[in-house]
Amino acid sequence: MSQANFDHTYNTPAEIDEIHARLTHTFYSGVTRPLAYRRKQLLQLARMLQDNHVAFEDALLADINKPRLESSLSEVVHCLTNALTAADSLETWAAPKPCPTTAAWRADWGATLHKEPKGVALIISPWNYPLVLTVNPLIGAIAAGCPTVLKPSELVPVFSQLLATLLPRYLDPTAYAVIKGSVPETTHVLGLRWAHILYTGSSRVGRVVAAAAAAHLTPVTLELGGKSPAVVADDADLALAARRILHGKIQNAGQLCVSPDYAIVSRGRVDAFVEALKSAHAEFWPQGDHPLTGSTPLSKIINASHHARLVDMLKRTKGKIAFGGEVHGQQGITPTVLTNVPEDDVLMEEEIFGPILPIIAVDAVDHAIRVINAKPTPLVIYLFTDQEEIKEKFLQRTQSGQLVQNDVVMQLAVNEMPFGGQGESGYGMWVGQASFDTFTHFRGYINVSSAQEPFLQGRYRPYTDDKYQFACAPGKVKIPDA
Repeated sequence: MSQANFDHTYNTPAEIDEIHARLTHTFYSGVTRPLAYRRKQLLQLARMLQDNHVAFEDALLADINKPRLESSLSEVVHCLTNALTAADSLETWAAPKPCPTTAAWRADWGATLHKEPKGVALIISPWNYPLVLTVNPLIGAIAAGCPTVLKPSELVPVFSQLLATLLPRYLDPTAYAVIKGSVPETTHVLGLRWAHILYTGSSRVGRVVAAAAAAHLTPVTLELGGKSPAVVADDADLALAARRILHGKIQNAGQLCVSPDYAIVSRGRVDAFVEALKSAHAEFWPQGDHPLTGSTPLSKIINASHHARLVDMLKRTKGKIAFGGEVHGQQGITPTVLTNVPEDDVLMEEEIFGPILPIIAVDAVDHAIRVINAKPTPLVIYLFTDQEEIKEKFLQRTQSGQLVQNDVVMQLAVNEMPFGGQGESGYGMWVGQASFDTFTHFRGYINVSSAQEPFLQGRYRPYTDDKYQFACAPGKVKIPDA
């Protein structure tokens, strides 16, 4: 289906209100609660991805020029696999969780956490990885039993329309819907009451989402970004580190929330690291090929304003371009590596979100830690070393959403490990069972039988000194020495 055949119109406020009302009615009807229903929806989601694999590749190619291999590996197949895993795991994830009690007098109360859907959820996703950052959280919401509205980015119109067309063909349209729109439509959406909002994008917009959610006391998961460093310790294999860092940096032309934003290298190894990066670049684009005009070009910079921002950084930086730096039109910049970059350089002020890799030279590991800690908490720290002592030092003395050793981006392949940020890089966790948990209310339950009444007499008035002494007794226990 060509881009010309897609309907790029946005939903009206009245349509948005109708969608919200429809999904709210569905939730209170109880339709989405049975596990059999949830499993069917998850399997239908997997079928949607499988049946339309090439169509999703086409959409991502049209919107952001994403290579088919990247779209298949990191978006379509990734989501399909996760949907099937969730369908197979539903009974385990949703099973009530007993809360073992230590005190004998309340051991038979049956303390239990029952896992219940929170209600109608809202997922606001970005343009850079539109399928995985829309469908992956949706998998958790479906598994939890939550009707869900998806609000994809207006910057990927072909993908958004494809999703809006396919979703009601495969999933229950009374429970799941896509809303298309830009800032005004999203503002209207945020004015409605939701049971949970999951937003992926910039810190600036994340603050807007959190403020809107606060008006309704709605819980929010924010998956943001930040300046995620790649630290290359002195014992690291430079060739391997360079190959993996450059590979991570060029994914979607560096427009990825977990892209290595800058490299930190010992002063005496910078030149060798640059040569290793050049070798990796030559491997990725052999002689005669080109990152922007060759056989498989980089994804495009999403729009002219973001491209202009990156070009302006390259003009204002005090660093020296070691290689790259070619600017093509308003959507292309070749992979660019810079050295002699001061710690307070323009390239170090905010997340770059492009194919530009500044290298910060440091004197020692402690210096690298100081550079990282001087900035807001990153979504991830990449650490290239085989020394346990260095790994422990980073675990103890830095903060980040994740710490990944000897590779980049691959934490996204570990579906069993929750993913999320800290501070400026976001809050809340998702992926796999953590996504289910995000959209689930853990409802506590106890049953205090009438047989307990004799034991509980001491709580009733009239209060006496004997009752007081009995109540105080647990507070007189001997506290052990440290």
